[in-house]
Amino acid sequence: MDGDRVEVDGGIMEGGGQILRVSTALSCLLGLPLRVRRIRAGRSQPGLRPQHLSGLEIIRDLCEGKLEGGEIGSTEITFTPGKIKGGTHIADTKTAGSVCLLMQVAMPCVLFAASPSELHLKGGTNAEMAPQIDYTVMVFKPIVEKFNFTFNCDIKKRGYYPQGGGEVVIQMSPVKELSPINLMERGTVTKIYGRAFVAGALPIKLAKDMSAAAVRCIRKEIRDLYINIQPVREPDDQAFGTGSGITVVAETSTGCLLAGSSLGKRGKNSDKVGIEAAEMLLRNLKHGGTVDDSLQDQLIIFMALAKGVSRVKSGPITLHTQTAIHFAEQLTK
Repeated sequence: MDGDRVEVDGGIMEGGGQILRVSTALSCLLGLPLRVRRIRAGRSQPGLRPQHLSGLEIIRDLCEGKLEGGEIGSTEITFTPGKIKGGTHIADTKTAGSVCLLMQVAMPCVLFAASPSELHLKGGTNAEMAPQIDYTVMVFKPIVEKFNFTFNCDIKKRGYYPQGGGEVVIQMSPVKELSPINLMERGTVTKIYGRAFVAGALPIKLAKDMSAAAVRCIRKEIRDLYINIQPVREPDDQAFGTGSGITVVAETSTGCLLAGSSLGKRGKNSDKVGIEAAEMLLRNLKHGGTVDDSLQDQLIIFMALAKGVSRVKSGPITLHTQTAIHFAEQLTK
């Protein structure tokens, strides 16, 4: 077998977990045995962290594959995929590791499973260094469904740093093929909306402050649009731990969705959280692309799998996107 194993260097370019997500998903989909070396060599704590290991385990379980080197801290794995089957699968990071990143690795695979799938993903729903679940539902979902598939995302419980404890259930039916997308026309911004949340021990006032600060910041640039950012206190039975954050989305006349988001943390002023999200949104609107910085890299694997040529106009290409393109090219030729 080893002669045919695809060798992936996990330390180049972005040098993080994304290399693992893109290459194992494509290995699973294409039936290519894989070896990944120097895993997360670019990070302060190299090797597999709990969320990366959970992602590898769910892929292994989805296709009844063989995984070697799958332990925390491991810097090399080999993976031999089997046939992708549907059914119910559970991935639990047991930390605040992002459920959205688990979804990124599993979703392309279950699209081509033998039967419908239900993924129970456990960990952090609103985590640093990853898309927030609100972003996934408000931006990623409607855009990625343009590839001609749908999925249901049920947020059972929200979970925050440091314990996690959140759970999201994704339900999907397989497709024969993905249609290419064409996102070249940005259009004009028609509405701006969003969600500022607090959970656990935090008062609703913080959500209102985040929302108001974001609105004030956007108003300086965009005067004539109604902006609706809802302040929410997550119900106690639907959130584990204490957290806060905001996601602000701009919708355009051609159906593009671009966003900015930010998380609260101890000692960080709630106005600052709101302003960070607003400034990120405004930066994404200035570059003239049809997708924001957080979405561009997430679309690459679907573009690679779609039958035909997809076109997306982006702002400056992020290192994450360059990395996704590099490994999609390496594995799909």
